[in-house]
Amino acid sequence: MTGKVDARLAQLGLTLPTPVAPVANYVPFTIVGNLLFISGQLPLNADGLVKGTLGQDISVEAGYAAARTCAVNLIAQAKAALGDLDRVTRVAKIGAFIACAAGFTDQPKVANGASDLMVEVFGEAGRHARSAVGTNALPLGAAVEVDVIIEFA
Repeated sequence: MTGKVDARLAQLGLTLPTPVAPVANYVPFTIVGNLLFISGQLPLNADGLVKGTLGQDISVEAGYAAARTCAVNLIAQAKAALGDLDRVTRVAKIGAFIACAAGFTDQPKVANGASDLMVEVFGEAGRHARSAVGTNALPLGAAVEVDVIIEFA
């Protein structure tokens, strides 16, 4: 039997990928009490890693899609950690990091790709606090990286 969140993912046409293994000396997630901390996820999908710099060679729309892919990967890690996504009681905080050119100021529009998906998938429990930070480079040349803190039961 699938849960409510799994049904919502199917309704959205989303299939969760196999969670990606860490690329350095860290773990994909840690649990402290009833909080799940998921390490930053890159925009890696079946087509590969979305690379580039917002405001230079990546559009805001492509950045939004990349952040959405990061969120799908975060949800896959949450499922691996919790077993059942219906255990999520709140997406507490998202941190979005955007590789961008000097003068680029649309980080919030890019980060909305992850934020919007969390609300689509988890409803009111998906509403969260957030940081959207611009940086000159991200690991492996990724355009976006997103991490999350989730409360669960």
